[in-house]
Amino acid sequence: MNDNASLNGRRAAATPRAVTPGAPFFVDRAENAELWDVEGYRYIDFAGGIAVLNTGHRHPAVMRRVEQQLQRVTHTAWAVAPYEPYVELAERLNALAPGSSAKKSLFVTTGAEAVENSVKAARAWTGRSDVVAFNGSFHGRTLLTMGLTGKVDPYKRDFGPFPGDLHHVPFPMAAHGITVDDSFAALEWLFRTRVEPERVAAIIIEPVQGEGGFNVAPPSLLQRLRELCDAHGICLIVDEVQSGFARTGKLFAVEHAGIEPDLMTVAKSLAGGFPLAGVVGKADIMDAAQPGGLGGTYAGHPVACAAALGVLDAIEQEGLVERSATLGSQIVSRLQQIAARDDVHPIGELRGLGSMIAFDLVTAAGSTTPAPEAARALCARAREHGLVLLSCGVYGNTIRILVPLTASDAIVEEGLAILEHSLTEMAPGHQAA
Repeated sequence: MNDNASLNGRRAAATPRAVTPGAPFFVDRAENAELWDVEGYRYIDFAGGIAVLNTGHRHPAVMRRVEQQLQRVTHTAWAVAPYEPYVELAERLNALAPGSSAKKSLFVTTGAEAVENSVKAARAWTGRSDVVAFNGSFHGRTLLTMGLTGKVDPYKRDFGPFPGDLHHVPFPMAAHGITVDDSFAALEWLFRTRVEPERVAAIIIEPVQGEGGFNVAPPSLLQRLRELCDAHGICLIVDEVQSGFARTGKLFAVEHAGIEPDLMTVAKSLAGGFPLAGVVGKADIMDAAQPGGLGGTYAGHPVACAAALGVLDAIEQEGLVERSATLGSQIVSRLQQIAARDDVHPIGELRGLGSMIAFDLVTAAGSTTPAPEAARALCARAREHGLVLLSCGVYGNTIRILVPLTASDAIVEEGLAILEHSLTEMAPGHQAA
């Protein structure tokens, strides 16, 4: 039987360091919010495959749809011979997407592909070139999406130059003194000094920044962006790759602001662990590109589309939007109690929407000075106690919680207890018993 040490040796010899995983163990099996490694050790999963598993590992509704599809067809390429799950999924997403405009959807394989195709659609619709994104954003790892990403390490270092006609402005961050007015002042300055708004095809924004640190876009920011885009004929792209599918207490995070995007990118939890992404948008914009201009060989894979239908079944049947809001309130309350203690490692700002929650580790109580080393240490220490956590943020000091929405209250509490214990062990002056 393989063990973690021997598998890590094989991994180091066979794969490049650029894809070195964070965890030193190898997963053997998983169920809902729990993992077991090849040596039989159990872990509670607060990472959710980086926001992919809102419905948990191997949800029965997802697996049922997948097993049925496996008995019918696994690949033809949508561009060659289409299949019903793609159409059914598009119909359901079109109906669920925010806003009253007629919608159409296309499917691809990854979130980065979704972003690239949204930019292509926006350029085809507007006849313009430039795109504006935000500092701290993450939109993917391809050359275009790296250019849009507003975070250097580890995504952009050593990989330039990036495509031109891409611009960035500050994202509001209360802990660092950046307001919505500051963001719009930067946009106005950009339009006066770098590019006229009549040349801008799209503004792209995450309603909750993922890799940037779970910074929540104030509703007024999204509402004012909608007004700005309408005034200048700019396409507003909302990137819901990490924040979508009930994670924030709404099906899509942009719903908290009450606006309708022109285009919306989706991926991650869309298909419950199967590779699938998409663009949902206003029908006239989605129809702007010529036939054959969008898509790809594996785009909208039939098994992944079937899995996504299972995800939508589970969200509706199990009330996961409501569950996200309730669960998020419980987690935030517990984290506030932990943060108020004086015998844990200092915690800075706590933020999020629904069950998309994060907190910063800082150097001292009352400080905003980031402590990225502490974030790395907390992830390692929690893992030793059986909890999988992820860090993120521009400064690398943010801990994010992405526990499956299907996790039981008992599992969530067990994970939070491990988190609290780990923070206690990291407190200044703490001595192990």
